[in-house]
Amino acid sequence: MYNGIATKVITGEVRLSYVHLTQPYQSQQGGEPKYQVTMLIPKTDTATKADIDASMRAAYEDGVQNKWKGARPQLRNALIYDGDGMKNDGTPFGEECRGHWVMTASSPQTRKPQVVGADNLNVDLLPTDIYSGMYARVSINFFSYDSHGSKGVGCGLGNVMKTRDGEALSGGASAAQDFAGFGAPAGAVQSAGFGIPTTPAINPITGLPM
Repeated sequence: MYNGIATKVITGEVRLSYVHLTQPYQSQQGGEPKYQVTMLIPKTDTATKADIDASMRAAYEDGVQNKWKGARPQLRNALIYDGDGMKNDGTPFGEECRGHWVMTASSPQTRKPQVVGADNLNVDLLPTDIYSGMYARVSINFFSYDSHGSKGVGCGLGNVMKTRDGEALSGGASAAQDFAGFGAPAGAVQSAGFGIPTTPAINPITGLPM
């Protein structure tokens, strides 16, 4: 619960993965593009886990009373996974998920989340400062739904406050990492013919540099 809203949670510090916060992401062909992020919640943060569990129950009870006509369906899809266990396809979670709970939140493409820094809550971060691997606190809101006969509870994405940088999880590398050991000593670049000023050729007709 947050600010009297039983279904809303402000997480403790979590690590973000599969970050799609600057542009909506279409997870499957024909599906609706959404803003989305996966949160890695430390298992040591028992307060956030308890808050999530309570808010999920509140959303479920709201569904029973207001959408499902008193029915109490068994939820088909889990919202939070054990990072030390297996995914739905039977494969293990990545190493970065060890010791964490894993949960994904999303919002429709019409509702872009704000992503701010802890030092300035009024200014959105640049896209280059938003990446998989950074640490943040996230506002999420659980909701019940009944869509085409499928009843359940979803996790809506609110806003994100970056708390600190972390090692990128994108799998990419910086130029410094790619070319470590290949850098030329000072002065070697010019001796190799790079960066040496040259006299431009002169057009014999106009007398101007070509």
